[in-house]
Amino acid sequence: MEHKKELKQLYKETEIEAGIYQIKNTMNEKIFIGSTRNLKTLNGAKFMLETGGHTNKMLQEDWNHFGKNAFTFEVLEILKKKKEGYFDEKKELEKLKEKWLNEFQPYEESGYNQKKNS
Repeated sequence: MEHKKELKQLYKETEIEAGIYQIKNTMNEKIFIGSTRNLKTLNGAKFMLETGGHTNKMLQEDWNHFGKNAFTFEVLEILKKKKEGYFDEKKELEKLKEKWLNEFQPYEESGYNQKKNS
């Protein structure tokens, strides 16, 4: 029982990391670039896909068609937080995501992301 308490405390003390991740379809090489304020929630993204509730319909359709074994999940970058002064985590995460979207261009035949209307 003591071990369970230690694990619980360790979990609470673990710093929450925000970052950018990629879901890759290994069958057609399409990718999805996503961001999260808590990288531990990547299991939540898998769960949404497995239960048919992911918000990205094209990704969900391919997940249903190819199956979960056709997809890999990878953390691309962890957001470095400033230790002092004001830090807008949400805004910085958006900038980081834009950097990765520009690098991979995961649109149309190459991926599942939607281009923003400028």
